[in-house]
Amino acid sequence: MVRGERNVLGGDLELCSADPLTGFYRDGFCTAGPEDRGSHTICVVVTAEFLDHQHSVGNDLVTPRPEWRFPGLAPGDRWCVVATRWLESHQAGFAAPVMLAATHERALDVVPLQLLQSYAADVPDDPSSLL
Repeated sequence: MVRGERNVLGGDLELCSADPLTGFYRDGFCTAGPEDRGSHTICVVVTAEFLDHQHSVGNDLVTPRPEWRFPGLAPGDRWCVVATRWLESHQAGFAAPVMLAATHERALDVVPLQLLQSYAADVPDDPSSLL
């Protein structure tokens, strides 16, 4: 948990992934700061379809880029993705499942909560918050 950072459900922002180490700041969390112009705020479980779609629109998430501390992703990895990129994949029918507790509240500036909830891969302690 990152002190003071909130998720889309209003709770404390939870870890997205430590292996591979994700986040704009490579701290495992989908935090958003002024340096992150892309808003890497949605924690997803990447699928082959999502990776293929992202590659087809010029966002290669498979090839390792050590200079950016990017390991390259495989289906099943959790990763903080740019909110507009996730929405683009949704509109094309290839959105990846979302870990709501690890998705930063700033994602709501781009994607409505109801849409994120429809792709929820995690179920919070109080499932009524998904309604």
